[in-house]
Amino acid sequence: MSANEMAFVKICIFALALAVGLTATLAQEQRGGFRGSNSQFRVGAGHPPSQRHLPPRTRDPVQEASMVPKNRQPEKEKEYEPTEECPEPNGFYPDSKQCDKYYACLDGVPTERLCADGMVFNDYTPIEEKCDLPYNIDCMKRTKLQTPQPSLHCPRKNGYFGHEKPGICDKFYFCVDGQFNMITCPAGLVFNPKTGICGWPDQVGVTGCKSEDVFDFECPKVNESIAVTHPRYADPNDCQFFYVCVNGDLPRRNGCKLGQAFDEEKETCDWARKVPDCVDWYKDRLTDKELDELENPKPKTTTTKRPARIRGQSRRKPQPKKVDPKEEEEEEA
Repeated sequence: MSANEMAFVKICIFALALAVGLTATLAQEQRGGFRGSNSQFRVGAGHPPSQRHLPPRTRDPVQEASMVPKNRQPEKEKEYEPTEECPEPNGFYPDSKQCDKYYACLDGVPTERLCADGMVFNDYTPIEEKCDLPYNIDCMKRTKLQTPQPSLHCPRKNGYFGHEKPGICDKFYFCVDGQFNMITCPAGLVFNPKTGICGWPDQVGVTGCKSEDVFDFECPKVNESIAVTHPRYADPNDCQFFYVCVNGDLPRRNGCKLGQAFDEEKETCDWARKVPDCVDWYKDRLTDKELDELENPKPKTTTTKRPARIRGQSRRKPQPKKVDPKEEEEEEA
């Protein structure tokens, strides 16, 4: 066979093999054996068998990150816009007009709240939810209050309130949740509705409860040199009490302790039996023995140290005494 014939045979064999391969490929594709290059799924040696079912990536995050401008700044969080009820997103804030109303703010959402009747909101700090008595809070700019809920002797459910009868200045009511408790001021003082406590009549300034209304006493007129010493005068109706005339003209009633009386000559308190005009002042209230005990109190007994505890015999079973083997050998020898 010549060389030309040999070359022709090889070409025929190659063409036949190529035709057979193409025919087999088309037949397998028609049966759905595998997807071709037009499929949306990736195949090939570059992908592990477990990932050959995944769709191709339409976005490359690494490439996108490299395309972001370097001068681009991250987006800022949206700033909180304060409101009348919530100046800050979180906290407790007072109402602008009503002193006993406030708002509890959470993430900028206000919830309206009221203090108990008679109490007002304490706006000292927004991190604490606290209501207080009106004497401790400035409500000059927030004068409105909720509708009162009165009860017996209590104009409001909570607070301190003066006696309802005019002229009774030394008694007042302490109300808690509508329940009252009557309190009497110390002698010489009157209730001050502005502070909720007792004070001197000349300082309280309540109509009908001033010094000239409360005391049956008028300071004698003296010269300026004596007035500056705030002179003292005995109470004409009670040996235990006396008056201090502030600056010579404002009387304030003070008292001595039990068993004593004011000595006007000495301008001081002393035992009543030593003051000539008040020797028998406590006769109907205290016996001579009680007066003696007040004048000569017994010395306080000092507590002695507790004696040391004496331990008794132990209740535990006696433990056998351990004997040294060397001592046993010496005894046997």
